[in-house]
Amino acid sequence: MPLTLEDIARISGVSRSTVSRVINDEPNVSESTREKVLEVIQKINFQPNLAARGLAVGKTRVLGMVIPTGVTSLFTDPFFPLLIQGVSSACNSLDYSVMLWLAEPEFERRTIRQILYSGLIDGVIISSALNDDPIINSLAESRLPFVLIGRHLSNQQISYVDVDNRIGAQQAVLHLIRNGRKRIGTIAGPQNVIAGIDRYQGYLDALHERGITVDPDLTTFGDFTDPGGYACMRRLLEYNPDGVFAASDSMALGAMRAIHDTGLKIPEDIAVIGFDDIPQASQSLPTLTTVRQPIIREGMLAAETLIGMIEGSPEPPRHIILPTELVIRDSCDFHKGQPLRKEVILLQKQRDR
Repeated sequence: MPLTLEDIARISGVSRSTVSRVINDEPNVSESTREKVLEVIQKINFQPNLAARGLAVGKTRVLGMVIPTGVTSLFTDPFFPLLIQGVSSACNSLDYSVMLWLAEPEFERRTIRQILYSGLIDGVIISSALNDDPIINSLAESRLPFVLIGRHLSNQQISYVDVDNRIGAQQAVLHLIRNGRKRIGTIAGPQNVIAGIDRYQGYLDALHERGITVDPDLTTFGDFTDPGGYACMRRLLEYNPDGVFAASDSMALGAMRAIHDTGLKIPEDIAVIGFDDIPQASQSLPTLTTVRQPIIREGMLAAETLIGMIEGSPEPPRHIILPTELVIRDSCDFHKGQPLRKEVILLQKQRDR
């Protein structure tokens, strides 16, 4: 059985309230008494109950992180471990902890009130939520501070950290056009997620900018996964694309497998560009041209922003847009028939508005 404040008080020869004041670093305790209590705490390695302490002082220094996607996707999609790494890094540096809420999406939505009113957390970070997700609506109605990773489609009073997905996708498709590609298809992301919407719009922006008619046969919609990208690419191959923009690297890697399975060559027959720059992008054969987003930094800034809100600065809402980079590798030669020119193109400076 874990030791309690009463146990510490008995061993130290002081009252329970004195032990509580020492643990919470409150005044009105003599130095000799403080040292005696701290010596006992150190000797028995006492760890205060965070939930009880949080109820007492109004803060737990714990952030909740909710990713309303399937648990399987959470551990198989390389994006999420990098994002969690960024959140955890920022929390550690600011003396906070992070609690990852693991559940299937529908269960998370049914139990959101357990997160909001448990008293275990000071704020919540939400990533990859659906547009108008009940989780976001519940958070907006509560007093618990929260930050989205990925902008909200309509509510500008919600704080978020994001990248300019639309500009990044547009520049990727423009690169395919400059590369001499004439029939450019897309494996777009789901249209109930803001990243999927913005990246698909960037694809359309590039075609419109160059006066290219949008061909519905060259548009497919995936789910950000490798198998989803493979299935979409198999459909696109029926319409003879010579370039493909996939809205995630996982889908792009699946598309490359589908192209290889048909005996076509990358980039000679079909050039491929992804989005994210996960570690696998630089390890594939051929290496994947992609739009790099700073995933770890997104997580760090989301945590830092939320902690700032919890501690009273800055005043919400805060909207942070990070830059993307076009990283050119072997899956898309710079110009058909010309030597490959590798480069990194900074697409946009960070915006905080």
